[in-house]
Amino acid sequence: MAVPKRKTSKARRDKRRNNLWKLTAPTLVKCECGAYKRPHRICPTCGTYNGRTVIEVGE
Repeated sequence: MAVPKRKTSKARRDKRRNNLWKLTAPTLVKCECGAYKRPHRICPTCGTYNGRTVIEVGE
């Protein structure tokens, strides 16, 4: 059975775990109306998706 030869130090253990807490900025694409939106989602400004009006947005 495989057993560790040495104790893993706290620094080495925490270096392995540190990527869990990193945050990334959301990806944004420009809509046909000029507003920025998340990809593959309805534009909250104009209500279009893939060139078609999906929802009516109130002014």
